[in-house]
Amino acid sequence: MQRDAQKEVIASSDVVITTAQVFGRKPPVIVPREFVEGMKRGSVVIDMAAESGGNVEGSAPGEVVELNGVKIVGTGNWPNSVPRDASQMYSSNLFSLVSEFWDDEAKTVVLDFDNDLIGCVITHNNDIVNQTIANIRSGDQ
Repeated sequence: MQRDAQKEVIASSDVVITTAQVFGRKPPVIVPREFVEGMKRGSVVIDMAAESGGNVEGSAPGEVVELNGVKIVGTGNWPNSVPRDASQMYSSNLFSLVSEFWDDEAKTVVLDFDNDLIGCVITHNNDIVNQTIANIRSGDQ
């Protein structure tokens, strides 16, 4: 049902922008070829994850591909093309992340391993606590 709704919305859109990326893995394909083929001629799909594998079937990193009159823009490294804005956004996100763990009274970072954000922690007390990184290091990708 969700897939049908997504296909219908994409078919009626002039522009679709995808950004889904998963650290350490190939990004999911969320716009299959059949969805692109259902779009109006002249529509544009921007795949911001193209460089790491792509969210749009048929996208190519750094290239504009045309499929049935629909342009698929396989963007490269967006943060590199807008360094000041990317730096400001990164610093704001990092501040927000650290703030989640910061104890104002103790003036230190306090890790709550029941917090969903703990998945962002890579190491703790000299141990790799992030399962994705641990699997990559051990070769169990």
